Amino acid sequence: MSAHHTLPCTPATVHWGYYDGVVPPALTIQSGDTVTITTVSGAETMLPPPAAGFTVLPEHRAILAATSQGPGPHILTGPVAVEGAQPGDALKVDILDVGLRQDWGYNLTRPLGGALPDDFPNARIIHLAIDAARKTARMPWGLEVPLAPFFGCMGVAPPTAWGRQTSVVPRAFGGNIDNKELVAGTTLYLPVFQPGGLFSIGDGHAAQGHGEVNLTAIETSLSGTFRLSILRDAQLARPRAETSSDVITMAFDPDLDQAMTTALRDMIVLIGSLTGLPREDAYALCSIAADLTVTQVVNGSRGIHCKLPRWALQPPAGHQGA
Repeated sequence: MSAHHTLPCTPATVHWGYYDGVVPPALTIQSGDTVTITTVSGAETMLPPPAAGFTVLPEHRAILAATSQGPGPHILTGPVAVEGAQPGDALKVDILDVGLRQDWGYNLTRPLGGALPDDFPNARIIHLAIDAARKTARMPWGLEVPLAPFFGCMGVAPPTAWGRQTSVVPRAFGGNIDNKELVAGTTLYLPVFQPGGLFSIGDGHAAQGHGEVNLTAIETSLSGTFRLSILRDAQLARPRAETSSDVITMAFDPDLDQAMTTALRDMIVLIGSLTGLPREDAYALCSIAADLTVTQVVNGSRGIHCKLPRWALQPPAGHQGA
């Protein structure tokens, strides 16, 4: 029978700015168990001034006071080890719930960052009021933005040979995926490279557009509830996902064209495995029914995801699919 666990963010349960296989588990669970994890987002310079009237979570201040920042800006809670997970397996991450934890978020523009690095020479941070009951955030000029919270960073520990990896750049282990599709009710699949998988999350987003063009979304502190399960010998090369309506392949590369090529090729392979269609038919189906979308363009390696509706996965007559 599966168990439920909690992992609050504290100075002892976070690592700031990196994924690394040497970080010991903050929690170990069994395959199929659920866990509720809390997170915080933002360095000291990102906190709102007292005059703004927002509430800063006490654990956020404690983490900033006691924890040193690594190569990236993201405060990650974890890792969570899943007993028995081994390299070559995949970690199935059912995202059961994502909740807002505070009454504010922030958006940052940084010189030489974002999709237009030369167009905005001055640093700028804005703090936005979050109404959790109404699920809206208010822009400085009064516009109310509907919220769809998700975790920008969800990943496992990288291969030992890669060493410590910045939390900025998404790679095969996941990390800073920044895919706004990964809300509550979706499932993420991650390749396992270390015993236990070592799953960590952070970079809470209250809302984001595809692209995340000025460098950040509405960054905020979130809680998430996940079911973590082992898929044996999955031999998954990169993260992929599924929703109630779609299957999604994802790829990351400094060259957006190369990311597109990889995500599309992965979708062609996935279609073949699920339906038995030959590659030529799967390629045609992608042209007719799949959407190639820019995930983000600000994380060093840019992201493309390919989304195919489930209705398109009907196998040919006489074939039952994988």
